[in-house]
Amino acid sequence: MGEMSGDMSPEAGRILITGAGGFIGRATVAEARARGLDVMALVRKSVAPEWADDDGVTVVQADLSEPSSLLPLRRALRGCGAVIHAAAHLGGDGAAIEADTLAATRHLLAALPKEIRLVLVSSIAVYDLSKLAPGDAVTERSPLNRPGHAQDAYAESKLAQEVLCQGALQPLWLMRPGAVWGPGRTWHALNGFWAGPLQITLASDGALPMVHVKHLARALVSASLTEPQGMTALNVIDDDLPTRTRYVAAHRKAAGWPKAALTVPWTRWLALTRALGRFESRLPGLLREPVLRARIMPLRWPNTALRASLGGSDDAAFEPLLERTLETET
Repeated sequence: MGEMSGDMSPEAGRILITGAGGFIGRATVAEARARGLDVMALVRKSVAPEWADDDGVTVVQADLSEPSSLLPLRRALRGCGAVIHAAAHLGGDGAAIEADTLAATRHLLAALPKEIRLVLVSSIAVYDLSKLAPGDAVTERSPLNRPGHAQDAYAESKLAQEVLCQGALQPLWLMRPGAVWGPGRTWHALNGFWAGPLQITLASDGALPMVHVKHLARALVSASLTEPQGMTALNVIDDDLPTRTRYVAAHRKAAGWPKAALTVPWTRWLALTRALGRFESRLPGLLREPVLRARIMPLRWPNTALRASLGGSDDAAFEPLLERTLETET
């Protein structure tokens, strides 16, 4: 594993990845190395064991939430052609969002030379799905949330992160992945909820907006090697998107769980949330209509712009890809 040097000469084929020790970051480092790129892997603490014998990975330890990160950042950026910014807080804690998403992004932008291409890992959570109707397609031209009016703190933070990056006037890719899945993370909150051992699926004919972590990593690295047309936003979504019912059936067949499952039409659940509307502020997420619509409303999620801009395709249809992913966990 490479040691960080304070005197690096510019080289072609080197990128910096923030949040490199995380779920998306590690997959992106692996994809970059598979393509022969040298990687400056910026981490706060965790160092992936697979980097130990790889001279093409240089670990940079820095806390992006702190101003003290500016000096190691500037050193690490020497010779890099692009930055993939994957560091962010994934939950709803306000203090953590301010530090790990917003302050971290401000510090990165302060250190980033204007000529270096920036690839931001944003989210489809930035879209205002309350403006859409069931069956609509969500594209890069769909309406965004207004600041202060997103469905939750995470969505608000990704919107604010995009605004920060757009204001920096970099060559910029805004990559908006769906629910990221992969080894150890094949389940997510877009399907419904658990009631003890029972999985409640809020079913419709809408597609689950998902992206396998390897597919996302492929798109991020491709973007880092491609000049955007000004500021370019792309929804990063798999080609084969299951319905929620198909998603549960595939898990039951491949993994034997959930053992107990109940399907409820999403329209009935929507009627329940509206009946409980006056209690909305005291209810959990899926009993509040804005959250329900953002997570469950049946929509179409084309990845036409992604394929037109960066090419690529899924490794397999959903079911065989799920089986292959589960096998890597054992």
